[in-house]
Amino acid sequence: MARQALNDPTPISSARPSLLALLFWPVAAILLIAAVWWITFVRANNERTEAEQNTRREATAAAQAYEQYVTRSVAQMDQVSMQLKQSWEQSNGQLRLEHLTRDGMFLDSAFVAVSVVDAQGRVISSTRASELDTSYAQSAFFKFHRNNNSSSLKIETPQGAPTPVHAAVLFSRRLDTREEAFDGVVVVTVPSDYLTSFYVPSALGREGMVATVGAESGLRLEQQEYAGASPSETAFPHNPGLWAAEYGVSLLDGERGFPDGQPRFLAWRHSSAYPLVALVALSKNEAMAAADAYWIDGRNNAAFASFGLALIAALATVLARRAAHRLSEQEDVRLAYRTATESANDGFYMAAALRNDAGEIVDFQIVDCNERGAYFYGTSRGELLGKRLSSIEAGVFGDALLDTYTAAMESGFHEDEREMPSDKRLNIKWGHRRLVRVGNGLAVTLRDISERKAHVVELERLANEDMLTGLPNRHWLMGFLPLAMAASRANGTELSLLFIDLDEFKQVNDLHGHAVGDQLLKAAGERLRALLRPGDHVVRFGGDEFIVLLMPSEAEQQAASVAERIIAAFGTPFTIGGEQPQVGASVGISVFPRDAADAAALIKNGDIAMYAGKTDGKGQYRYFEASQSRIIQSRLQLKHRLLEAIELDQFVLYYQPRVDAYTGKVCSMEALVRWIHPQHGLVSPLEFIPMAETTGLILRIGEMVMEKACRQIDEWRSAGLAVVPVSINVSPKQFARGEVHRQLAVYLDRYAIPSSLLEVEITESAMMGEQEEVLAELGAIRALGVKLHVDDFGTGYSSLSQLQKLKMDVLKVDRAFTSELGNSREGRVFFQAIVSMAHALGMSVVAEGVETAEQLGILQELGCNEVQGYYLARPMPAAAIPSVLTQGNLFATTR
Repeated sequence: MARQALNDPTPISSARPSLLALLFWPVAAILLIAAVWWITFVRANNERTEAEQNTRREATAAAQAYEQYVTRSVAQMDQVSMQLKQSWEQSNGQLRLEHLTRDGMFLDSAFVAVSVVDAQGRVISSTRASELDTSYAQSAFFKFHRNNNSSSLKIETPQGAPTPVHAAVLFSRRLDTREEAFDGVVVVTVPSDYLTSFYVPSALGREGMVATVGAESGLRLEQQEYAGASPSETAFPHNPGLWAAEYGVSLLDGERGFPDGQPRFLAWRHSSAYPLVALVALSKNEAMAAADAYWIDGRNNAAFASFGLALIAALATVLARRAAHRLSEQEDVRLAYRTATESANDGFYMAAALRNDAGEIVDFQIVDCNERGAYFYGTSRGELLGKRLSSIEAGVFGDALLDTYTAAMESGFHEDEREMPSDKRLNIKWGHRRLVRVGNGLAVTLRDISERKAHVVELERLANEDMLTGLPNRHWLMGFLPLAMAASRANGTELSLLFIDLDEFKQVNDLHGHAVGDQLLKAAGERLRALLRPGDHVVRFGGDEFIVLLMPSEAEQQAASVAERIIAAFGTPFTIGGEQPQVGASVGISVFPRDAADAAALIKNGDIAMYAGKTDGKGQYRYFEASQSRIIQSRLQLKHRLLEAIELDQFVLYYQPRVDAYTGKVCSMEALVRWIHPQHGLVSPLEFIPMAETTGLILRIGEMVMEKACRQIDEWRSAGLAVVPVSINVSPKQFARGEVHRQLAVYLDRYAIPSSLLEVEITESAMMGEQEEVLAELGAIRALGVKLHVDDFGTGYSSLSQLQKLKMDVLKVDRAFTSELGNSREGRVFFQAIVSMAHALGMSVVAEGVETAEQLGILQELGCNEVQGYYLARPMPAAAIPSVLTQGNLFATTR
């Protein structure tokens, strides 16, 4: 009846279609319109979801790259401050930054000011004249460095910064004397854009922002492209709890969002080396712009399609008998769909499954596509339609693509990202592909993501490559080494790690400049690579340290052989710009799995082995041994206990009298330091003095002895005792520092003690430095009225001419010579010569270590002035001294 109705020439108004025929087209139109809008909403929602996920990934990748950028930038300031610290300490505090500025250094805009602050907090040298005489004594970083014996870099806000967003940041490092005592701080001030210039609008968007904040402080550095923010206002949410985790990404909107009200994806990542957090904010509006445009296009197309379907339904209902008109309406719908797909940026394909007699899929045929999709394959839509998948892509992709399409038909959906083969026919490098089963075919969407992928690849390369040498960096090593160790464990092989430190590299920087030093590091990396097999790796670990991974390491001798080749190779000077700098190499070897079970321990043990070899003599290699770690740990524990003893005032002074050799009258006393440990009791000076000398803690102990001795003299005077002079020992490190006379003047004045009651004992070795500096320091002490003793005479290298120039007051003969008295004629003759020489130079003679009456008698015969030793009195606490002073004569106690 339908066919008859179509052919019936009677007017439509005379036709009486059934109710079902009248309702068919409106219902079908409504269903189709609902389907169109449902598809439009689903696609738009998917686009928004995908855009949000992509933005989160991009924000995370940008935060990771920005963290690496911040870490590298701070590491450069770390290196600058360390180099300034070393230059200052090597110049004995004579380095002047004004001279360096005049020579062309620190003129870069990356430096606001570079200053040296002395131990009292005053700026004594600066690249910025206005900084001179500025006081940082109350600054947090100055107090931190003064109270902590640590050379680590300190990152702080500018002093008195009034705004929440800081225009500059301070990098500071502790300065030490040669004895490792606090000597001040080096401060490098850089503008905020040194850390925030990572921001590029083309990469992060016009409304994107970056910031660096302190993980442990209120530091906040921000940069954004658009106007509207001032230094007194922060453009980021002021909520450190947001980025408390090590890394993450979060969408911030509304009250907890950004001050400008813009919703943004905030990604953060904590620096792997410094207490800083890198923040990257990407605009949600910008990120969703493409998805919103897609929705607008889809909505418009859906509206157009809805209008067409409604029109078709209306016309089909009114003109149901006219098939030609119905076909025309269908063509209009098809054209509308074509218009919608052709206006998109994605490639669309409809691929029909081709099956064999058994119903198995053997190929796919392109039954529809848009021009964008054809362009991706370097052809036109007309050429692509009707072609089989195997003929299009088999030569490029092989059978893998057919397998993917078949799997999508079975599961109903497949989505992935794939790198396209290098083929001139293709106009796409990376594509995001989505396949959805529709009946006996697939609806395929292909989006070009080549630019985003290239950006991610470049960020990954920058994060894992050392910018100077082009070698893999520490970040790459910490990601690669666990995987390499797991592979070695699975294969039952060993992996050797060679920790390499360049000997004398600092001297190269000092003598030839940092430009030559940088070129040497590059050449060193190339030289190391030339010594290895293709499967081995060279990593620049940091500074002048490199790590070599031997994979696999077939035998212990193999690692030793490579270490020997490295040491021999670095015996040849480098040629750089007409210079021939030379450095050596010290190598520490740790082997997995023998020496460590994880990457951090393997690196640490290689470092320990290298340090052990460098301690024995540079230019050597050492395998890791557990005893090396124990020795280092023991020394660190002793140093820690010494620091604790100083802080808790666990040191006391004992006093040993010196008496007139003929009358027995107490002439003076020597102050001797003792350590009273709360658990171990009295600790021998032989155990802690060498460590104190090595670490520089002897400076604090020496000054403490000076203060305690002066305070004790004052207490004895206040008690009405007839106080005799007290002598204190000055270590070579104290004397070399040149501050002894200033410290003596401070404590003599503080306790109002006559200078005649304090004497200084200095060993011969302490006076072996520059003659002019030694004479100047001795003259300054003598000018205070303090007598000078040559301690332990005979164990050093003093000559008669040297003693004559030094003009010392007292010569104390070492106990080794006293013990020979009475044992041999030569011992007596030698001691007689010392006494005669000292008296000829106007010096009194004190014999140390007098243990017997026979020794005392011989000393009296030889004309020795004073004697000291156990025969007369042992060292005793301060509480026992009043009875000695009251008694006055110690010969009575020996008879």
